[in-house]
Amino acid sequence: MRQALDQLRRYTEQIHLGGGAKAIARQKEKNKLTPRERLAYLLDKDKPFIEIGAFAGWEMYEEEGGCPAGGTVGGIGYVSGRQCVIVANDQTVKAGAWFPITGKKNLRLQEIAMENRLPVIYLVDSAGVFLPMQDEIFPDKEHFGRIFRNNARMSAMGITQIAAVMGACVAGGAYLPIMSDETLMVEGNGSIFLAGPYLVKAAIGEDVDAETLGGAVTHTERSGIADYKFPTEQACLDEVRKIISRLGASASAGFDRIQPALPAREGLYGLIPENGAKAYDMRTLIECLVDDSAFDEFKKDYGKTLLCGYARIDGWAVGIVANQRTMVKNRKGEMQMGGVIYHDSADKAARFILNCNQKKIPLVFLQDVTGFMVGSRSEHEGIIKDGAKMVNAVANSVVPKFTIVVGNSYGAGNYAMCGKAYDPRFIYAWPNAKIAVMGGEQAAKTLLQIQVASLKAQGRSISPEEEKTLLESITRRYQSQTTPYYAAARLWVDGIIDPLETRKVLSEGLAAADQSPITEPMRVGVFQV
Repeated sequence: MRQALDQLRRYTEQIHLGGGAKAIARQKEKNKLTPRERLAYLLDKDKPFIEIGAFAGWEMYEEEGGCPAGGTVGGIGYVSGRQCVIVANDQTVKAGAWFPITGKKNLRLQEIAMENRLPVIYLVDSAGVFLPMQDEIFPDKEHFGRIFRNNARMSAMGITQIAAVMGACVAGGAYLPIMSDETLMVEGNGSIFLAGPYLVKAAIGEDVDAETLGGAVTHTERSGIADYKFPTEQACLDEVRKIISRLGASASAGFDRIQPALPAREGLYGLIPENGAKAYDMRTLIECLVDDSAFDEFKKDYGKTLLCGYARIDGWAVGIVANQRTMVKNRKGEMQMGGVIYHDSADKAARFILNCNQKKIPLVFLQDVTGFMVGSRSEHEGIIKDGAKMVNAVANSVVPKFTIVVGNSYGAGNYAMCGKAYDPRFIYAWPNAKIAVMGGEQAAKTLLQIQVASLKAQGRSISPEEEKTLLESITRRYQSQTTPYYAAARLWVDGIIDPLETRKVLSEGLAAADQSPITEPMRVGVFQV
């Protein structure tokens, strides 16, 4: 785990360089801060900042020069004591241009704000859509235009949006600050226009410079589009802090919290085996995460391959659903494999999720799952029915759900344990996590059988040595797609975290969720009992 964390730190340092030293130097020449420097100045120093999507775009777009952090630095932090979502374009990455992953990341940050009713601060410095990939970001439902739709929806929801324009804000992107509640601009660097000077010249033959066309003076004194102008970025950010400090108190969902306590048990790093197939006791892991290491287990002697129970994390009351990774005896005295969801485990979890919704207790899922049990006996016992019952409960849960992938996350187990498709408020992975439709060894052997059968159908033979080489190639390719970095690059998870940060990210997520009251009871629809 420590080796994995060293790798995580090295990669993170690389990401924090954004577009590189030369691009940062060009920012400085224009008296501009980098996005991370802007956040450091804006955010409260004594409060945590939880970055979202730091690995967005990791090892993607390499032919285009890369897109570190998706060209946007964003997350949840505190401004003037108020928890906010902050979205900052990174002008050092292709002039802040939007790649496909940039749009996905910005939409994810807006989704977090909408789900949790958090104020949003946009630090704008972007050249707009990355034109060579415009077909992958412009027209579809989850593309660039959805950003402005969300601006309008958040405004209607009463969610405060503040835009500080510190650089370019071009073309369709010009609508974002104007659809925010208040717009601030930095003189000399900030500009807003539908078409820049070159396009204006090409379109209508007019010669005009950027400052005259859409600078801070133009938009505060002539068009009236912007509300404030400032000589420096620091002065602009100071005003953002003042605006946020005057916001009225938010409503509360009323989730229970008492005085926090540290876990009584330590040793979290040594719990997860290097080989994800080995067994360990998930109860011990839970005791390293929860206050006083106190876990009040639900139906302890039934459905033993899933652990369900109540605990507190940093004072917050939570319900925990976790995969048990040891071999356990079922009620018939038979041994069952850890990490597999059996029919009785699914039945227990569904009931527990209903209980947490009844009591308004948020849910935490700790994933180390290899899937649902298969075979004739499991089918005859109704695994599909009970699995569907659990999926129904997860999908229709109205209390906030939080997911931590602490190990494997395979197949339908990913879904039942509240994977990305089931709307967790936040989802994080530990550095050892693996996310895939099945384990690497099984998948590689399955793919090998398909390829060998295809070759034989073509009348071609394959030697044992060639078969071994092909298997190794398939295994490498498949395993590269199961890493947490591959998942985080595509925003299947919000981030890769040090296991010791788990309590912090869950506590901050719960604090965010507590600002969005639950307005409807849980309804589960039709399912087989």
